[in-house]
This record gives sequence, C-alpha cells and structure tokens, in this order.
Amino acid sequence: MYFCRSETSCMSSNKPLILITNDDGITAPGIRALIEVMNKLGEVYVVAPSSPQSGMGHAITINDTLYCDKVVIDKNAPQVEYSCSGTPADCVKLATREILKRKPDLCVSGINHGSNSSINVIYSGTMSAAIEAGTTGIPSIGFSLLDYSMEADFGPVKKFVKIIVRQALQNGMPKGVVLNVNFPKLAEKDIKGIKVCRQANAHWIENFDKRTNPLGRDYYWLTGEFINEDKGEDTDEWALQQGYVAVVPVQFDLTAYHAITDINSWDL
Repeated sequence: MYFCRSETSCMSSNKPLILITNDDGITAPGIRALIEVMNKLGEVYVVAPSSPQSGMGHAITINDTLYCDKVVIDKNAPQVEYSCSGTPADCVKLATREILKRKPDLCVSGINHGSNSSINVIYSGTMSAAIEAGTTGIPSIGFSLLDYSMEADFGPVKKFVKIIVRQALQNGMPKGVVLNVNFPKLAEKDIKGIKVCRQANAHWIENFDKRTNPLGRDYYWLTGEFINEDKGEDTDEWALQQGYVAVVPVQFDLTAYHAITDINSWDL
C-alpha cells in the first residue's frame, strides 16, 4: 500500500527533468554531491530512501505501507526532495507513478559509497534503482565510488559525472541499456580518463562469522573475499585498477540467447 504526498507545482519543460535516487539514504554525502552536479544540468527531483538500503538489490515493498514525505535538506538549493521509507526500487516507482507529472529525461542513482563493479551489480540497490527506471524506458545511470567511507571525498569525480550525464542527454541511451559507472578512489588529476568496459568475471567467496550473544543465541556476520579471475584488459576491474573511470553498459533482459539452441536439444 502506498501513501504519498504528490508534488503539485508546475515543472518547467525548458530543462531536462532529472530524477535522483540512491541506496545510502537521502542525507548521504554521495547523493548530495550528485545533486550538486545535476542542478547545473537540469531540473532536479530527488526521491531517495530515508535510511541506508545498501545490498537490497531490486527488493520492493509489498507487505508493508510506504511513506514518502517532502523534505527540505538544503534551503539554498533548487531541487525538490522526497524522503521515502522504502527501497531504492520503491523510490523510483513512487517518483514515476505518483510524484512527477511527466516522464523524467534521465534517472541517476548514487553516488554510491563503495564499488558496484563486476558481480556487485547483482546486489546493488544503487544499480537496481537505475535498472528499475530503465525498464520503463527512462535513460538511467548508476554511479559508484570505490570508497566505502561515509566521509568519502566525491569532489574528484564530479567533473566525470558531468561529462557522462551531458553525453547521455545529448546522444540518448541505447534501448534496454543502463550504464554502470564506477570511479577509482583517486585525486582528479590522477584519474586517467573514461573507459567503456565489460563486466569482469569475478565473484565473492563468502564466510559467516558465527558468534553468540549474551543470551546464548548464535548469530552471524557475513564476511567474504572478492576474487577476480578475469585477466582481461577490457574489464571494469582492470580499468579501476589502472586509474580509469569504468563505464559498463548493462542490459536488464537476462535471457541467455546463446543457450536457447542447446536447451532446445534436451528431451523436453
């Protein structure tokens, strides 16, 4: 069930309408940096989680109420903002169906505190929000910085965010594609440029740290090690290690077309 106070003011059509969301929460430094850059490029509406939603993937709220309240976080900035009790995907659904009076020209998600390169894209709430928008035909980009600290410095990547968004607005996006953009943790002068890449073949080896609470009940902390077995020099992991911004075009059609002929040969 959705409860939301819809925006009733008239939106200008002179500038591109940009929807911003994230998975770290509406007050996270990453989204505040993204808002600052997007305000220079278009008319900005923010619909973001009220609290951190990292690792939520494409989860949506179906067994609870959703609340979405208009908030003012920066009195001196022009964007319109809503804080949502749900997941990143919920935020996009609410924005496009309840809050915005026309379809956004672009949806940007992030800037995430931490990498969403390689297999991490599967778990990412940041990228799931962008993909949710993409499934409705909205050009969408997810941005992430390879720095997990909530005190991460996003200054060095603002220039590259602006370049990529401008190009997306000017050239349009391929149908059925969302961009997964990851930034290395470097000073701006040390970032070598932008590379369009493929997703590296990498995975996590996961472990659970088992502990016991004071009441004698066992509990677990998820831990793990990231393993990159891909030695290619055209992957997002390679680009980040070499000091480049990695841009991976991601498709949300998950069909493995190459496997159809093989599976049709089964005795089904």
